[in-house]
Amino acid sequence: MNVRQESLQNWVFQTLLDLKLPKAQGSLITVSGDASFRRYFRIMVEGGSYIAVDAPPDKENSQPFVDIAKAWGAQGVAVPEIISDDLSQGFMLLSDMGDDLLWPQLTEHSVEHLYDLAMDSLLGIAQTTHPLPPYDAALLDREMALFKDWYLKEYLHMPLSKHDEQMLTETFEVLRESALGQVQVSVHRDYHSRNIMVLGDGSLGIIDFQDAVLGPISYDLVSLLRDCYIVWPMEDVQRWAMAYFNKARQAGLIGAISDQQLLLWFDWMGLQRHIKVVGIFARLNLRDGKPGYMADIPRTLNYIFEVSGQYDALTPFHDWLEHQLFPFIQQHETAQ
Repeated sequence: MNVRQESLQNWVFQTLLDLKLPKAQGSLITVSGDASFRRYFRIMVEGGSYIAVDAPPDKENSQPFVDIAKAWGAQGVAVPEIISDDLSQGFMLLSDMGDDLLWPQLTEHSVEHLYDLAMDSLLGIAQTTHPLPPYDAALLDREMALFKDWYLKEYLHMPLSKHDEQMLTETFEVLRESALGQVQVSVHRDYHSRNIMVLGDGSLGIIDFQDAVLGPISYDLVSLLRDCYIVWPMEDVQRWAMAYFNKARQAGLIGAISDQQLLLWFDWMGLQRHIKVVGIFARLNLRDGKPGYMADIPRTLNYIFEVSGQYDALTPFHDWLEHQLFPFIQQHETAQ
């Protein structure tokens, strides 16, 4: 047990005592780390358990997580309860949602029901009113720049001509303007099958929402349905997307917007997200020593290629992927 873990455990024991909660039974049990610097532990108590979080304050700002959890929980979103926190140390004690992620439970037989539940939960998030920072042009641009900076340049060492640079800039501008032109709602920003828990009663719980923003209505939907960790047939994805948009219409979130426009928003938002994610996966590998995410890049690039091929406005980008990027990736992998 390292120094921080020991400090966290001592804080948890004292917190349970101060709040007159059930006494701890044993030491902290490691649950997981994630793509950030946060680490999660389970503490068993008489009659149940809690989750203890170590989020070093010099690396993680946990105040948004605490604020959003309290606000969304009060508005009916199934998020962990904040039992206690000491953000000066970077410690939190949360209710325990268990270990059952949505991801491994998604099968051809379960997906319709589970995605329907997930879309209902998503609709609840979209209707929350807690103030959030905007998903503005600067943030959208910074995210897409990760693809070029970390994947193309730092990982692949791929040279880009002035024409390539201009093509990427123009593609990113098109995707940015599409995102900014959408209906803006509360956005989880990482709403996928590894951040959704299946609870003991079969309902869903939501975690990892600290980066929530006010942003495009299609963003979380595409995170769910074009998940970087699982692939479904395009016709099913489009059908589920329209089912969600119909729910959003009934809830008054979108007005007289055509189905065609909604699906374009959905597709182009997916491109923006997946372009960003490829860069993030490369950065996690190179900067943070977490190579496991690299295995998800081919699936994510395939999403990008498949969708970009459906729109004339994205033909230059699609052609560049096919004739320059993919052959370069093959050469890079052969040379490894």
